[in-house]
Amino acid sequence: MAVAVDLDFDGGTLEQYDEVARLMDYEPGGAAPPGCLFHWGALTDRGLRVTDVWETREQFEKYAQEAIGPYSEQVGIPGPPRVTFYDVHNYQAAPALTA
Repeated sequence: MAVAVDLDFDGGTLEQYDEVARLMDYEPGGAAPPGCLFHWGALTDRGLRVTDVWETREQFEKYAQEAIGPYSEQVGIPGPPRVTFYDVHNYQAAPALTA
């Protein structure tokens, strides 16, 4: 079952978010990592919020341990984040673009 994940990094900045994305070789509007169905990041009144939808919670947790955590720490994002999981009933996504 798909799972939505909110990660709230109190005190995190968009500059730190962009640096993590650069370290992960992500481009705005580009492909998400395998298992991630949807992703967005934004600034809130408390810091940085990242919301993802993953195929499974286990895929997210593996990726968080191998990439999100280490890169967030590397760029100085205060952590750990508050993490909230939601079982996804339904989601829609844009079709993949072809070159």
